[in-house]
Amino acid sequence: MSYDSVFKPGLFAGQTILVTGGGSGIGRCTAHELAALGAHVVLVGRKPEKLEATAAEIVEDGGSVSWQACDIREEEPVKAMVAAVLAERGQIHHLVNNAGGQYPAPLASINQKGFETVVRTNLVGGFLVAREVYNQCMAKRGGSIVNMLADMWGGMPGMGHSGAARAGMENFTKTAAFEWGHSGVRVNAVAPGWVASSGMDTYPEAMKQMIRSLKNHVPLQRIATEAEISSAIVFLLSPGASFISGNTIRIDGAATQGTRTWQLGKATNSESYNGFHRAYAPDVLKDQE
Repeated sequence: MSYDSVFKPGLFAGQTILVTGGGSGIGRCTAHELAALGAHVVLVGRKPEKLEATAAEIVEDGGSVSWQACDIREEEPVKAMVAAVLAERGQIHHLVNNAGGQYPAPLASINQKGFETVVRTNLVGGFLVAREVYNQCMAKRGGSIVNMLADMWGGMPGMGHSGAARAGMENFTKTAAFEWGHSGVRVNAVAPGWVASSGMDTYPEAMKQMIRSLKNHVPLQRIATEAEISSAIVFLLSPGASFISGNTIRIDGAATQGTRTWQLGKATNSESYNGFHRAYAPDVLKDQE
């Protein structure tokens, strides 16, 4: 089996695409799709074992891949990582700024270290990688960047640290698109809603029932597949989006529209797309399959 992408074969042939957080979840899925479309994918993350596992999958599927272990929250390692990729590959054509992480907690109980750690992961790290890719390569050669946001439009109760960071990343996306546009660099973002991804299994037992009920709050009355997020990222990197910059695509099944006072009708005709042949449902949702 191979990735069943909706995009034409060879779309990114001969191109190098860096994917942060490429060892799991949406990053893993996106890396697989980009490799299936002909790109050489460079996986970046903190845990070598995850990067090695995903790289092995891509090689087994016939794709081209390499990986770099790096803590994107630290400036000097990020500079060195980008330089190493360029030394090996010559150019970085696109960047998928996907890495991130958070934990559930009410604002009143988040200490300074916890707040700063999430902001450094979800905002500062993304800035550092984008800045270095721009300064070391894209300023002269152009390219495109897709940043990862989240559904934070009405605040993010229970994850205020992540909401603040993601909102900052949206503003960074707009600013970078404006400042870097003269270099032929496009910068956009995607903002997924609820996605059936391995990250759901990292949350505590107390949240599992809430996770299982998420689909009831979406007009399409289901949650997204990783492939539905990946396809939006791929589009924004593609030539078809060559005049789109500074924008964010919300991928949430319209969950951020309307109000809770509106009674959702029973869903019909809502079919998911899942081209990822190696996808697997998170444990918390397996009883809903």
